[in-house]
Amino acid sequence: MTQDAARTKSIGLGFALFSAITFGGSGPFAKALIGAGMSPQQAAWLRILGAAALLVPLVLIFRGAAGLRAARASWPQLVLYGLTGIAGCQTLFFIAASRLPVGVAILLEFSGPVLVVAWLKFGRKVAVPKSAALGVGIALVGLATVVEVWSGVQLDLVGLLAGLGAAACQATYFILIDKLTGVADPLVMTAAGSVVGAILLTAIAAPWGIPWNALTDTIAIGERSAPGWLFAAWLIVVSTVVAYLAGAAAVQRLSAAIGGAVAYVEVVAATLFAWILLNETLSTNQIIGGAIVLLGAFVAQSSVGKVAPAEIPITDEVPESVRG
Repeated sequence: MTQDAARTKSIGLGFALFSAITFGGSGPFAKALIGAGMSPQQAAWLRILGAAALLVPLVLIFRGAAGLRAARASWPQLVLYGLTGIAGCQTLFFIAASRLPVGVAILLEFSGPVLVVAWLKFGRKVAVPKSAALGVGIALVGLATVVEVWSGVQLDLVGLLAGLGAAACQATYFILIDKLTGVADPLVMTAAGSVVGAILLTAIAAPWGIPWNALTDTIAIGERSAPGWLFAAWLIVVSTVVAYLAGAAAVQRLSAAIGGAVAYVEVVAATLFAWILLNETLSTNQIIGGAIVLLGAFVAQSSVGKVAPAEIPITDEVPESVRG
């Protein structure tokens, strides 16, 4: 490896880590806004609309008419992407985070690759590597440990289902990525998906009922407090736009395999943010189970990525814009 190549990879790794950490910060700040009176749907709508308002001008500046033509050419996939990868994933994650520890909510979301393997095996009837099935088995053991099935499910049922729903939306993103790769670049895809997601969420979130005073009031986040607009700005600017742009810069410098591995840092970052800001802690079983889930999901994701591209969508791409 040449010195320039090593430097490029090091810079890419730095961008990937920064992206994962900033994405991981969304949960506690969203939870603070929800605690101040917003519904999870309204917090997600605000985040997605704000991201669209910032990303669309970037597309017009840096991609111009070519970016818009690319978006029009793949509009059916982009609508589905906006519905699931943007609106569905982020809203369901916020619902889960409002009812569960943030670390558990994002852990459930990151089990998405397990659902990809199940869809390929039973939906597409594609032969997947034995290691992929092994990864699924490992992840299921981890999930059983997190929810402590031997004592009856210990987690809020709605939160648990919302977290698994976020995982399903993340899995849908993995399946869509093959159709969108080479058609709409990541910046165009995320901007278009954010526009679609904001429009689709409008009816569900009922933004006309948002308690806008939450943005001007001082609201609590754990034992601290700050103006609500600061939390909203973090969600929109740092945990969405900046995090996405850093992730895109990372993908340009790293292989998909390395980028996919670094993406799992987000789970650790989200758990640490929740611990520092919200004083949320996980039980020993949840920590052990979480580690097992991540191992299984990573094995499943990496294994499916080895299947012939002609047979299935490539799934080891870094999911920048669908993450919590």
